[in-house]
Amino acid sequence: MSNQTHRIYELLLDYAASDRQVAAVHIGLVWTACKTGEQHTGLAMSPQQPSRTLSWPGTLVGKTLGELAGWINAWEPYQASVGMAAINCSLNHAELPAGITLLPTPELGNLAVFEHFLPLLQGKKVVVVGRYPGIERYAEQLKLSIIERQPQAADYPDPACEFLLPDADWVFLTASSITNKTFPRLAALAQHAKTVLMGPTVPWLPELHSFGIDYLAGVEIINAELLWQTLAEGGGVRIFADSVRYRIVELTPDTSMDWLKRRIADDYADKQSLNAAMEQWYGAGHNTRFPEFNRLTQITTRLSRMDLSYKHLWDSHH
Repeated sequence: MSNQTHRIYELLLDYAASDRQVAAVHIGLVWTACKTGEQHTGLAMSPQQPSRTLSWPGTLVGKTLGELAGWINAWEPYQASVGMAAINCSLNHAELPAGITLLPTPELGNLAVFEHFLPLLQGKKVVVVGRYPGIERYAEQLKLSIIERQPQAADYPDPACEFLLPDADWVFLTASSITNKTFPRLAALAQHAKTVLMGPTVPWLPELHSFGIDYLAGVEIINAELLWQTLAEGGGVRIFADSVRYRIVELTPDTSMDWLKRRIADDYADKQSLNAAMEQWYGAGHNTRFPEFNRLTQITTRLSRMDLSYKHLWDSHH
């Protein structure tokens, strides 16, 4: 992989470098979920091919979010899904970005995103990466092409992305492409299109703008307890009834920089607090390492990365 290809995963791991302990992991039919004792939950799409030979079930509770987040680099699909859910759980501990919250529409599910953008899509070449239940209803209104790993009917197979994405006006890209490692190539192919990264797997990450993503269509959790029950009972699109709702965030340079500034300010305040605590620790005569040393190192690394991202956005915008 090139350095640019690696960068999205390095950024995700910077944000997810958390020592918070995992309270539960659930791998459902459609969604994988990870939560902490503070009841924050992160979602990722589950692999669609069940396995009976996983070696690690029964060992994940008590690990840190940072440990499980590292699994995003795994090629084994179940590990990668758990890693993505842990990353989103970590990101969901922070304040979500400002955006447009879509009203709950149980009958639409994921299609609520397409309904929101529909006025902008008329007469445009629209490519959707990932099949969403009911998406074919828009085939007569739009110049619609669907790319799917397991194609149905008129769907295109994966290799069609090389031909369809460069010529598209709009691209709706499933965030599970991050988990399965196709995101860097798909985002590069779609760089001339308006690109929406969508689905409950979406990570709330301001730097996604620098990968050519124009909009994030992710979810905010409105009932964590019901969400967990729905997942445990096999829920797929059912989660959109009462558990989550879509939030649309436009990633302009200005909004991304504002979002980054808030993240930097929060982390800087945490770093100052930890520095003061460390001075007190060693000032009290302790000879052992400061207990929060790892967290301080993680925040320092993340601040450095965010500063570089902010500079990149500033230079590209001015």
